[in-house]
Amino acid sequence: MLKLNLCRSELIKEAIKNEECDFTEAGALVTKSGKHTGRSPKGKAIVFDKISEHKVDWKNNSMITEANFNLYCKHYLKRLTGDYYSQDVIAGGGEGSVKVRIITEFAWHSLFARNMFKTVDDPKFIPDYTVYNFPSMSRTPKVIISLEKKIILISGTQYAGETKKSVFTVLNFLYPERNFLPMHCSVNTDLKGENPAVFFGLSGTGKTTLSSDSRRLLIGDDEHGWTSNGLCNFEGGCYAKTIRLNKEDEPQIYDACHRFGTILENVVVKNGHPDFNDNLIAENSRASYPIEFIKNHSKSDTCGHPKNIIMLTCDAFGVLPAVSKLTTSEAVKQFILGYTSKVAGTEVGITEPVATFSYCFGAPFMPCPPTIYANILKQKIKDHKVNCWLVNTGWTSGPYGEGHRIPISVTRKIINSILNGTLKDVPTILHKPTGLTVPCTDMFPNDMLIPELGWSDKKAYYKKVKYLMKEFKKLSKFYGL
Repeated sequence: MLKLNLCRSELIKEAIKNEECDFTEAGALVTKSGKHTGRSPKGKAIVFDKISEHKVDWKNNSMITEANFNLYCKHYLKRLTGDYYSQDVIAGGGEGSVKVRIITEFAWHSLFARNMFKTVDDPKFIPDYTVYNFPSMSRTPKVIISLEKKIILISGTQYAGETKKSVFTVLNFLYPERNFLPMHCSVNTDLKGENPAVFFGLSGTGKTTLSSDSRRLLIGDDEHGWTSNGLCNFEGGCYAKTIRLNKEDEPQIYDACHRFGTILENVVVKNGHPDFNDNLIAENSRASYPIEFIKNHSKSDTCGHPKNIIMLTCDAFGVLPAVSKLTTSEAVKQFILGYTSKVAGTEVGITEPVATFSYCFGAPFMPCPPTIYANILKQKIKDHKVNCWLVNTGWTSGPYGEGHRIPISVTRKIINSILNGTLKDVPTILHKPTGLTVPCTDMFPNDMLIPELGWSDKKAYYKKVKYLMKEFKKLSKFYGL
């Protein structure tokens, strides 16, 4: 039996009754995704057909033949029995909206869809795309996208983020065809809805945290489009990382995690209270909630063209300046590189910092060649005279394990000085070890702007920076930058 567009409270009742979910004392829904607590990139494939054949970057995306997809799809849809749930939603925004019907095996996944996208209750709704998320359909994770048949099949994993990211993969394919730029980023504006800012950044760089600011309006925290009219939010909710979440540093996200309707996925709960410091279930614990749970969210999912683009990186090597001013060409280069670093303990086998590069700050979700996105970004920066910045939210005075992470209070001060225009006209100098342009100011600690000053062992600094710059050059050469 198909249960169509159940409301939040109805879905929560179903999840509590049938799916081993629970409540926190504050009323948030607690659930676990089982074995898979993150995305399964090896299970994702795009169908090779007449639409995808010449447009998808097959060097970076796995394919499945139409014949194999048709067999799997027939087998999949034949097994749809019992109760299941459906939500009609809008993904994308403004000129690039797409209608999506999301059909799920679990009520909590239907609640996730309702939280994360813009819901529609229209009996005449005709979807552009249909998502089927049935974890029991396969033993191993599969996420298969057919751009021709406009179907997404998800199975073998309960991790809710697969639904969100598969829909965004479709949008990231469609937008460039209209010369729109799809972006893995957060966006906010000032309280008047003006002075928009884009925050690019991979997981762990602070993208969600820094864009959730009580002094600004949040447009969205993860996926946006840059159209001819300005910026638009792709979604209607937030999917925030919660590990080591605390009220002092991230008050708005913390408060949202204590609301009825929020889903706490793989969060440890003790005596009815979430323990965000406990990673027993997963390092990648998450909270899904509608954007209206953020007190100062924007009532509109669109805004004008950005005044500033901020590219966030968590440099665990401790060698990058806390903030650098970028030219258009430097911004495009950093966009294609998509640099951050993984630290010890985030993945099995990682014992020291590892440089990580994900083009366009979201390679797994970008089906087209990276130069397609980069060329659109370059033109839009030029057309709208956007100021661009690289902000390091990682380590200083030494690498991970020796130095310390740049305090969030300092990073927020840097962001504020960018957004209020204070930093725009500050004199700059070239930081020779990295080739980056650094502002000359006493607003921030000098050893964070010129990072080698904070290292007790200068030789160790130059060894680390030489390694990282070599990695930058290697990848830049690969992309012809």
